[in-house]
Amino acid sequence: MGDKIKVLITGVAGFLGSHLADHYLEKNYEVIGIDNLIGGYLDNVPSGVTFYNYDLADLSKIRSLFEDVDLVIHSACTAYEGLSVFSPNLVVQNTSQITASVLSAAASAKIKKFIYLSSMARYGSQAKLPFTESMVPNPQDPYGIAKYSSEMLVKNICNTHGIEFVILVPHNIIGPRQKFDDPFRNVASIMINRILQGKQPIIYGSGEQMRCFSFINDVVSPIYYAGASNHVNNQVINIGPDEEFITINQLSKLIAAQLNFNLDPIYFPDRPQEVFLANCSADKARDLLGYKTTTTLNDGIAELINWIKTKGPKDFEYHLPLEITNEKTPRTWTDKLI
Repeated sequence: MGDKIKVLITGVAGFLGSHLADHYLEKNYEVIGIDNLIGGYLDNVPSGVTFYNYDLADLSKIRSLFEDVDLVIHSACTAYEGLSVFSPNLVVQNTSQITASVLSAAASAKIKKFIYLSSMARYGSQAKLPFTESMVPNPQDPYGIAKYSSEMLVKNICNTHGIEFVILVPHNIIGPRQKFDDPFRNVASIMINRILQGKQPIIYGSGEQMRCFSFINDVVSPIYYAGASNHVNNQVINIGPDEEFITINQLSKLIAAQLNFNLDPIYFPDRPQEVFLANCSADKARDLLGYKTTTTLNDGIAELINWIKTKGPKDFEYHLPLEITNEKTPRTWTDKLI
């Protein structure tokens, strides 16, 4: 055990964190995981992980876990763009504040390398598509602001204390283990869960907002490569596909077709501060991380559907508080309509 490289993964019970843990265990790393279970499932945590059910904001509890760790992958956060407009305290605390705590523990333990998983929310709305890493970030919701401020903390603290770092920007990941009973995020999972219950999907605004969706396996490999390679240190790199750029309306049709469902979506008003067009270039990831899109959107949706079917559809759990309730708060949330 002592000869193994030791990696610490925050958010290890979450969708991405648990898949990363699997990958590192397969590569014969020793894996330590921390999660407070706000956004994940305990049964997501692979059996080989040394797991701690701690809140990352509690520096006194987590500090000792970073001793003798070689690599930190910080994937934990409350990744809620839409909700952050109405629960900014919750989202910012569990994004930028926990990042400061993790960085403090990492610097104290003299960690060699730190991987920060940011978000395409850093870009906000831009004059051109696709979003490239050279663009000046323009986040337009509290979540995006918190993710970008976390990047600045990573750069500042790692540069000051001699830690190599990489900032990776995954976006709209889908696949098995995604939290599909969450009414506040994961549009594809929400649609599938509703349709499996015989309910029409809910769409905000016109449904002509456009996104690209990343299948989980295509995201894990470049993250692993970034942690193992020195030539990408101190870089910001988007990871995810840029080929299949589709509207939310098209996404609903794709899902309904796979489920043989008679589609008639329910439309609600736009959510405030939602970015209309969001697509990240994968060119830099292709050049530096050998990124490839190996799973099409259609195949990725099929795998997600199969996994949710296996688990069985669930009622949506309104597990996070709405801090600001006014005429702008989506009725789908205030009246628990999802």
